[in-house]
Amino acid sequence: MALWQGTSNRKSTGGRLVPNKGKRKFEIGREKQYTKLGKQSLKMYRTCGGNVKVGMLAAEFANVVDKKTNKVTRVKITNVKTNPADPNFVQRNILNKGATIETEIGDAIVTSRPGQDGSVNAVLIA
Repeated sequence: MALWQGTSNRKSTGGRLVPNKGKRKFEIGREKQYTKLGKQSLKMYRTCGGNVKVGMLAAEFANVVDKKTNKVTRVKITNVKTNPADPNFVQRNILNKGATIETEIGDAIVTSRPGQDGSVNAVLIA
């Protein structure tokens, strides 16, 4: 079933709102695609105007910034430690913004939105 992101048929008071137009194709959203830990997999989405948005379905590496040396290194992700969005995401090894990941050089917090950006960027925890 498609997710529809158009206006509601109800007013804020709860009364019925008679729409002056029908549903439009550009008002359709898309199902959530969570980024999991595994061999890297990307998915291309066609957006408005024929542009392309890259979504990440699975990630193996992360671009981690070390604030002390101000250097970015590409390191392997070993595990998802905590996730404030949903504790169940830790068991399922799902990466999203705010998740704490365990890497080869230490723990890091994900700062990008992998499902939207197509890459995992993180900042090393001191």
